[in-house]
Amino acid sequence: MRKYGWNSFKDLIFRNPAVANQDPHVNDGDENIERGNWASKREYILSTIGYAVGLGNIWRFPYLAYKNGGGAFLIPYFVMLVVTGIPLFFMESAFGQFCSQGPINIWRAVPILQGVGVAMVMVTLIVSIYYNVIIAYSLYYMFASFQSPLPWSSCLSWADSNCSITPIVNSSVLVANWTQENTTFSSSNMTTVPGQSPSEQYWDCVALQRSSGLGETGRVVWHLALCLLLSSTLVAAALIRGIKSSGKVVYFTATFPYVVIVILLVRGVTLEGARDGIEFYIGSQSNLTKLTDAQVWKDAATQTFYSLSIGWGGVMTLASYNNFHNNVFKDSFVVTLTNAGTSVLAGFAIFSILGHMAQIYKMPVEEVVKEGFGLAFIAYPDALSKLPISPLWSILFFFMLFTVGLDSQFAGIEVITTCLLDAFPKTFKTKRALLTITTCAILYFLGLPCVTQAGIYWVTLIDQYVASWVLLILALLEIIGVCYIYGGNRFIKDIEMMLGNKSFTFWLWWRACWFFISPCIIVVILVWSLMAFTPPSYGTVPFPAWGLALGWCMAVLVLLWIPAIAVYKLTRGKGSPWKRLKSLCSPSEEWHPYLDVHRGERYSEERCRHKKSPKRRPEVNVTVISSSWL
Repeated sequence: MRKYGWNSFKDLIFRNPAVANQDPHVNDGDENIERGNWASKREYILSTIGYAVGLGNIWRFPYLAYKNGGGAFLIPYFVMLVVTGIPLFFMESAFGQFCSQGPINIWRAVPILQGVGVAMVMVTLIVSIYYNVIIAYSLYYMFASFQSPLPWSSCLSWADSNCSITPIVNSSVLVANWTQENTTFSSSNMTTVPGQSPSEQYWDCVALQRSSGLGETGRVVWHLALCLLLSSTLVAAALIRGIKSSGKVVYFTATFPYVVIVILLVRGVTLEGARDGIEFYIGSQSNLTKLTDAQVWKDAATQTFYSLSIGWGGVMTLASYNNFHNNVFKDSFVVTLTNAGTSVLAGFAIFSILGHMAQIYKMPVEEVVKEGFGLAFIAYPDALSKLPISPLWSILFFFMLFTVGLDSQFAGIEVITTCLLDAFPKTFKTKRALLTITTCAILYFLGLPCVTQAGIYWVTLIDQYVASWVLLILALLEIIGVCYIYGGNRFIKDIEMMLGNKSFTFWLWWRACWFFISPCIIVVILVWSLMAFTPPSYGTVPFPAWGLALGWCMAVLVLLWIPAIAVYKLTRGKGSPWKRLKSLCSPSEEWHPYLDVHRGERYSEERCRHKKSPKRRPEVNVTVISSSWL
């Protein structure tokens, strides 16, 4: 990567007037000399895989597979991948690549739904705040691993009288901790829980210095604040030149996790008890009768949906920097199948070592299995501390978590900066580096409440209310907008402009998924999630009423943009209400491929006609819903 001296660095950040007309994230060989393109297809694939493969692949999928029948769970998981995951990922990628715009400007295709794009950016902004905090947790544990023995391997000077190196199997509290099914681990007030393991107490008392509840903010935990600062700095540095610099970084950050997973797997399967862990994960303990349980299919669909980051705007953003004729169809298969394979592979590495841990404690495997924070920062570190050369394995594991989180954070920041660049190109085009640094700085300060002693409660609250069913609503509106309002046939013709003409048979499956199967599955999951919704808590610590109200306010803040922008556009339109509605349900004149050379007859001639007849409004196919299958 190009090295900058101090003067060059100042030019990059503040843009010397002498080079003001140059765009630092555009190269001479780029097809789109205004926005820039990926330097190579490999960088796009690695960046998208890094974005899709997140912490949930490591700490969520293995637990779901174990809980829902082991190997039997792979059947509904891959079925849902085929009928919802791949079709929606393909749709978002093609949507972004066609117009080379971010998730807000992309809704020039359906102006009345531009609020959906704003809501996507809001979700990404809010989630990026706490995702950066989770990266900080990983950094802290990685630094803490540079000592022998590992500080959570036994009850050291930081522990209190509740710390016990011997698991109390008969303790209802401990059993609840090790078998509960929430996304966070269960732990009540750390001053009253009997028989906490050293890894549990280290997480509570040392890493988090956790208070008794959301209402007790306490002080800033400075070692976490410093790790958060380091994380924000690294993200800003990697994105200093946009995709031109992050595309180079992902050669390491997107591939290194696979190296670590393989190393941990090889080490894990050589340990005593590893077979028991793998049997519980995906072996002979598989329970095919679970396939008759609707909850299993719901979990499979939910994991597929969230794992691929559908509805966040990141998939569209990364695809918007592709060349126009890039084979986005093939790319979608590569990314989605790699994502699914990573989840399965990570499960073997996790459960082989948990099986060894169960062997040491002489406990059933199911009583040491956790998910979420409980797996990443309690159960697995505890298991690693029992291995020879435990600091090495711990450093590798937490560095892997760090790189996995970093890739997802790259895309989150890119969504925000891309939308600002698309909206204000003249203002920010030559100040991309300054925009990136400012964005990361703002996210750092917004993340400080999440590294107070009550920080873990804020992380849990945001996760439960913003990064959950809200995304289902956004994805459903996205499908309605593209397939039913914009028109599925029109969208297919747009894709064929990029990929070439395909047969009717080729598109039959994608029509079935986009028009019927995928939206129906999303509606079922959404209704089910809302009906089964219970007020979240952090383990056994409930949130106060004002905290729950704040969670609902965050969700409303995200979704309110959709009707607000639609109403604003309707009131600003001309003509009767029906004409305004028809106009806003038709593509705007700015909707087309970014470069003139790619617009062809479908767009260039239509635009010329509109310019010649400014009073004529574009016709709206009012029968698009009924005729889009033809």
